Amino acid sequence: MGCLGVHFSLSEDVVQTIRSIEDEAERAAWVREDLEDEYFDEHRDWLAPSAKAWDAMHRALADGQLAWGGGEYPLNHVVLGGEMMYTPSDYIMMLKTPQQVRDVAAALPAITEDDFRKRYFAIDAASYGCPLTDDDFGYTWDAFQRVRDFWLRAATEGRYVLFTADQ
Repeated sequence: MGCLGVHFSLSEDVVQTIRSIEDEAERAAWVREDLEDEYFDEHRDWLAPSAKAWDAMHRALADGQLAWGGGEYPLNHVVLGGEMMYTPSDYIMMLKTPQQVRDVAAALPAITEDDFRKRYFAIDAASYGCPLTDDDFGYTWDAFQRVRDFWLRAATEGRYVLFTADQ
């Protein structure tokens, strides 16, 4: 199943390892095979899976579109903003610095369910490719709440955040 998103909270050492892999295909393979396995097996408290909700989450927090630069900082960095660590279209890897993590974490508590609902239902359904429904909103809101808690923990620890998704 494709398009599944995951946020990872990373230490400086792990980020240095990722950056030291110069070949993008090798970098993505290391994240998919080594980092994911380790985090899902041993560090579940430092990840936040969002399954397919990441798409609507980004659109709701940015400018309604699924675009790298859309929306305003820091909310546009919750999912797609940050440093692109992989450029081919089959996989997404977006890295956020500890400062960006603090900025995002500071902005997220202000997003209420009512605010998120307004943002979600303002998404252009045609570009989203799915109907905007109460069920999809609930699915996205639930994922957002987990991701928001994750961001707050990552900021408290001064960590980086890496968002990944298979395309």
